[in-house]
Amino acid sequence: QVHLVESGGGLVQAGGSLRLSCVASGRTFGGYGMGWFRQAPGKEREFVAAINWNNLNSYYADSVKDRFTIDRDSAAKNTVYLQMNSLKPGDTALYYCAVRVGSGATALAYDYWGQGTQVTVSS
Repeated sequence: QVHLVESGGGLVQAGGSLRLSCVASGRTFGGYGMGWFRQAPGKEREFVAAINWNNLNSYYADSVKDRFTIDRDSAAKNTVYLQMNSLKPGDTALYYCAVRVGSGATALAYDYWGQGTQVTVSS
């Protein structure tokens, strides 16, 4: 059973930073891609960032490019991070991490999901 646990969310002022973490357990994840998504109240879940299995490729939504950075631990490859800088009120959402049974960095086809961590950005 795959289990994903996110942490690091909180309340921050606009312009501030947060670093989210997600630890995956239940199997080895060396060949799998990992990603972050978010869902704001009243909106659909949207893609934020993804990283491929060996950390060499990443992919970002236009709305977060140049502000957010995704990375993952290079050893066990079971922890993914999202460094969020220059946060805006529009970044307020529940942030989910996800794992896909495939090696690429993509916005599509994720198989396992965490419960989410709340990020609130005040103006």
